[in-house]
Amino acid sequence: MSVLLQLTDGVKSYGDQMLLDNASVTLYEDVKVGFIGRNGAGKSTLLRVLLGDEEVDSGTVMRSPHLRVGYLRQHDPFQAGESAMDFLIRDSGQPDWKCGEVAAEFELKGHYLNGPVQGLSGGWQTRVKLAALLLHDPNLLMLDEPTNFLDLRTQILLEHFLRHFPAACLIVSHDREFLTATCSHTLDLNRGKLTMYNGKIAGYLQQVEEEKVRAERTNAAVAAKQKQLQTFIDKNKARPTGASQARSKQKQLDRLTLQEIEVDLPTANIRAPQVEPRQGPVVRCLDLAIGYEGKAVATGIELEIEHQQRAAIVGDNGQGKTTLLRTLVNSLSPVEGKVKWGYGTEIGVYAQHVYTTLPPDQTVLEYLEYKSKPGTTTQDCLACAGSLLFKGGHTKKPIRVLSGGERARLCMAGLLLGTYNVLVLDEPGNHLDVETVESLAEALLVYKGTVLFTSHDRHFVRRIATNIIEVRDGRVRNYSGKYDDYIYYVNKEIEEGERERASGRMATPPAGKGAGAKVEKSSGPKDIHQQRKTLRNMEKTIAKLDEQKKALNAEMMQTSDAKKAMALHTQIETVAKELAEVEEKWCELQQELGEW
Repeated sequence: MSVLLQLTDGVKSYGDQMLLDNASVTLYEDVKVGFIGRNGAGKSTLLRVLLGDEEVDSGTVMRSPHLRVGYLRQHDPFQAGESAMDFLIRDSGQPDWKCGEVAAEFELKGHYLNGPVQGLSGGWQTRVKLAALLLHDPNLLMLDEPTNFLDLRTQILLEHFLRHFPAACLIVSHDREFLTATCSHTLDLNRGKLTMYNGKIAGYLQQVEEEKVRAERTNAAVAAKQKQLQTFIDKNKARPTGASQARSKQKQLDRLTLQEIEVDLPTANIRAPQVEPRQGPVVRCLDLAIGYEGKAVATGIELEIEHQQRAAIVGDNGQGKTTLLRTLVNSLSPVEGKVKWGYGTEIGVYAQHVYTTLPPDQTVLEYLEYKSKPGTTTQDCLACAGSLLFKGGHTKKPIRVLSGGERARLCMAGLLLGTYNVLVLDEPGNHLDVETVESLAEALLVYKGTVLFTSHDRHFVRRIATNIIEVRDGRVRNYSGKYDDYIYYVNKEIEEGERERASGRMATPPAGKGAGAKVEKSSGPKDIHQQRKTLRNMEKTIAKLDEQKKALNAEMMQTSDAKKAMALHTQIETVAKELAEVEEKWCELQQELGEW
């Protein structure tokens, strides 16, 4: 394998913080590397060094003359008014048929391909950027936290793309499940040192833990031997007959050294509010419609959530998950219908619109004292702050100087000091490192209240969700299966789409299509909404005909009049025929919706 990029003895520091300390790494062609490390360790800095956007203080960076880097841009590269197709053609210089073919790998079609790209959600814009990367034919992809703000479907699409991508990758991510699915090697940046492991992340983390345990056992044995030798030396060094042996033992003692074991970095220790467990429904939605400025994004919502459930709200970006949560907590007014909360409900909210509007002039401690329940002492507030890594002088910091991650932790600390028996969490993992998210999951597992949350972190959802609520195509429903069933369902949809595109490419090769050829538009969200409405009407018709058929059958079983029985039989056959026709149309429409 040829070398694409190599850093040798790299040193990089900002002030007194050493990010790279004689760090070295080599990236080879066709090798996909997952890049891990704590927040602030210097991962993004290393990417900028490898890209040539920053220089190392010392050391060398060697790049292959054949290197073609594709870097996932976090900034907005789009021009005002252009469509995704316009952007792909402009950015890549490729013909529209080629851009359309690559865009289809990320399910970009119809309105999403030909409508204004700046009107798309962040997840859909990421799909456009990924399609643009592929059109440039890179032999090394660098992705910095690519799953941030991506919905489940887009994450799985990205996994499929990366598994089949025939070149090298360097992927920074806290999402262990994503790295496991896409990367064969693991690179760790810890205290300025880079370690490359020839294997997946789980194997690397297990090796690190085993090496730590082995070092602790070795140190225990060495310490016991040191104590034994020192005892012998102390007893015999002053005795004429034992002085020679004591000197020999001293040489042995001098050769014994303890292995250096790194102290674990501090992690958050989250404790959920202590509440009395309750039974029965905590909230009901009655013929609810949600949306903005009178425009509904989901209608006909009939939903009931029980006390002590941990309900995960799932669905693609832009479907209305956050809109549903905001409506439930009365941050948005319903377009129609009602939300009814149970008696004595206290709701604590963790959401981006909350922790970005914290009072800027309050200090960390002042905010926690303001948010805490009556009777909470300053010492209690300091202890809670310390558990979320606000220690010493950090508690006197004004909120305006805190980072996004610090604000998120502070908002979480405020919730923990309250008496909330319902927690509504909108993407709690954003801005929190993996260790803090793990601590949050542990806290929620023992929490006796109710949790309603959205999250794109599959590991987090799988650990804590007791039930799944799906928001899709203008409808909200309790998903009957487990979260893994839902993931399987999404994977299956994506795989079926990939097979369909593959067969389409074989049947209709792109030969003959020129730069001026038009890309056929697919059905957009409005068509799908209309089809879903038709489907619901059909379901009502099927239920009505089925009831009618049952009633006629019951009447025929009770009658003793032959003529009446014959007439009823004729009616039953007519209803049965109509029912069969509607059910057949319902199946056809279901199939169409499944293929869209």
